Amino acid sequence: MSDMLRHPTRRRVYARRASVFGGFVALLGTIVMSGPTAQASPPTPPSAATARTQLASLTVKTEGTTDGYSRDKFPHWITQSGSCDTREQVLKRDGQNVQTDSSCKATSGSWYSEYDGETWTASSDVDIDHMVPLAEAWKSGANSWTTAQRQAFANDLTHSQLIAVTDNVNQSKSDQDPGEWLPPRTAYHCMYARMWVSVKYTYGLSLDSAEKSALSGILNGC
Repeated sequence: MSDMLRHPTRRRVYARRASVFGGFVALLGTIVMSGPTAQASPPTPPSAATARTQLASLTVKTEGTTDGYSRDKFPHWITQSGSCDTREQVLKRDGQNVQTDSSCKATSGSWYSEYDGETWTASSDVDIDHMVPLAEAWKSGANSWTTAQRQAFANDLTHSQLIAVTDNVNQSKSDQDPGEWLPPRTAYHCMYARMWVSVKYTYGLSLDSAEKSALSGILNGC
């Protein structure tokens, strides 16, 4: 589930292995120490054809439990540059004409939510979604990672793991996988599946059979 930018009248709901240890350590340094390049959307994931190949290589197993899980085990919204943290960086990256104050807080701008096609002009109406929710990652292999590795995952600006979307739509996603939830905007399903597979492949996370089936169906139609 993703951390949320709470609208004052809405209840805040906390939604939501790469061969984890070799290339992942180098990946960690890149993610934590480097800021994102300027763009108006998350990094583009591999093509549907590549996603299908990556999906076929992922381990399919019964999903683990949330025993021992805590969001605190995935330190998120770390400082990226100056006074700007990860959440603020995503708001600036995914928005249009975003203006910030001296503390890097967004004071104006507009945000188009790919999940439902809505546009917002108040950052309080926008959540930053973890494409693969933290609890989902925990149940798929991240429970064996170090805290530093989980921090890199929770703040990954290099891959398509973070995206600004409508807050209540993100809350409806919670920590569900594509076998359980998909964005209401069907036109985004192909991109969503590509992004999900890319993140799971990058981090060597497993998936369950229903999740794989749902992703295969979407990708085969892309």
